[in-house]
Amino acid sequence: MSHLVRGVDHAAFPTFAPQETIRFYRDVLGFPVVHATCALGWGPDNHPDFIHFFFDIGQGDRLAFFYYFGVDAYHDDRVPELIKRARHLALHVDTEEDLLEYRRRLDASEWKCELQVRHETVESIYVTDPNGYLIEITRPLRAITTEDDIDAALSVDALLAVAGEERPSLERFYQIKADLIARKYAQDPAEESFV
Repeated sequence: MSHLVRGVDHAAFPTFAPQETIRFYRDVLGFPVVHATCALGWGPDNHPDFIHFFFDIGQGDRLAFFYYFGVDAYHDDRVPELIKRARHLALHVDTEEDLLEYRRRLDASEWKCELQVRHETVESIYVTDPNGYLIEITRPLRAITTEDDIDAALSVDALLAVAGEERPSLERFYQIKADLIARKYAQDPAEESFV
């Protein structure tokens, strides 16, 4: 199935710290401000006035923030820290040098790099922005292959199956995935070419 979407136009978040947000994204990370929409009396009667400003993050993609005038900052303490950290924005760079340059910029600022880690196919650095949002900057360690695509499809099928069970677990996920792999290669032994 083909899709018509051509990428991310922008991702948008609220900010209650516009000065720090602009310093972090424009001055530390070097993303220029490329657009701003000022809205007076927009929408329903009770909607606050706001400015919606956009940073260019490359390749025609933008990161945007809403600053609502007269709205006090709030934090939802009911949201577990795990969920807050899982909701993050990952920005792509091409090289190790680019990644290390962003690490240098962060470490020279008030927003220090919190973690640098190698995942299976990428290396990433993490920082919390002035709004409490987790930002990841990541570079590829290798190209994604057809084998990665096949593994992803099998993983998603296993996840669909295990998530519907009464007590889903990673162990059960692996059992289901192994069964899917066995069935796949039993149907087409020619595909079994492990190097």
